[in-house]
Amino acid sequence: MTFKSALVAFLIVVTLALSLGGCITITSPEASAPPAPAVTPAVTPPPAPINPAWTPPPTTNQTEALPSIADAVALVKPSVVAINTQVVSYDFFNRPFTQEGAGSGWIIDSDGLIVTNNHVVEGARTITVTTDDGSSYTANIDAAATDPLNDLAILKIDAHDLPALKRGDTSRLRVGDWVIAIGNALGQGIRATEGIVSRKDVSLPVSQGQTLYDLIETSAAINPGNSGGPLVNLAGEVIGITSAKVADIGVEGMGYAISINTATPIIQELVNKGYVVRPWLGVQLYTVDQTAVRQLGLKVNKGVLLVQVVANSPAQQAGLKEGDVIVSFGGKDVTNVQELTRILHTSEVGQPLEIKYWRGDTTSTAQVIPAASPRP
Repeated sequence: MTFKSALVAFLIVVTLALSLGGCITITSPEASAPPAPAVTPAVTPPPAPINPAWTPPPTTNQTEALPSIADAVALVKPSVVAINTQVVSYDFFNRPFTQEGAGSGWIIDSDGLIVTNNHVVEGARTITVTTDDGSSYTANIDAAATDPLNDLAILKIDAHDLPALKRGDTSRLRVGDWVIAIGNALGQGIRATEGIVSRKDVSLPVSQGQTLYDLIETSAAINPGNSGGPLVNLAGEVIGITSAKVADIGVEGMGYAISINTATPIIQELVNKGYVVRPWLGVQLYTVDQTAVRQLGLKVNKGVLLVQVVANSPAQQAGLKEGDVIVSFGGKDVTNVQELTRILHTSEVGQPLEIKYWRGDTTSTAQVIPAASPRP
């Protein structure tokens, strides 16, 4: 047999083997496994009863109907005003242009006294107050009394027999109480939004060196234009003064209002004196941070640095100097400007306060007697 014939015969055998291998499976009888025996599932006993005699409590319908929000709005709305302002601003090339602003206010006295936020009227060239009946008045800018620290302002318009609002008492306010914010939202006219009190006695920084205290947090929507308007309870009493400036730093679903209990004595001073008298030290302050520690070589890493001490001020008379770091004020430890400022503002003019401070690597104690703040 030639090589060629043998190769052909080999290929035929291989082809047959592959064909048969793809079609036939041979199973050895010894390789077959016997069927598995049936498994009987375990029986789980039922859980023991907690209390076989228990029954659900009876259905009751004792929830009192809420007072109508519409009734409260109808009572308050005639006393809420829209405030429109014109402010001179400057563009990139220092060219002046007129910018318009909108806010809200409310009537606190029938002879034309209007409460609003300071930031609503700050820097305004003209202030127009529009009452609920559509009457417009030009407020006297020179007669406006403002308190930037607490973001409050009082305007006077030439009107009489206006419907003044009643004040509520925030000490009786509870988390969960219904409240209504009424104001010139988005500058599109007076409207009302409802919500509840979410928190009380909230403190929030709103700008460098300014912190607002005793705020009411609410779920009522507070938008630009609401600033200065009232936050009222369902009896139509003012329990807060809304501020979109504070709302800007919050999150969706949280608005803030200045407590009327905190605002009332400030409003009274603005009306009676034209400005607010506070205890005054005559210092410029800075919260100690790591930059100040490194650059000034401070020996303490927490406290309040005296950046400037006014000549003949209470601070200078107490022996304090620029570069001193106050660590305790009025018997309380202080770590930032806000803490020291709040202690100062809750003290009284002429009331001695103890100060502990660092000067270099030495600690000292002194007494300072705050004076009345100078007129702005």
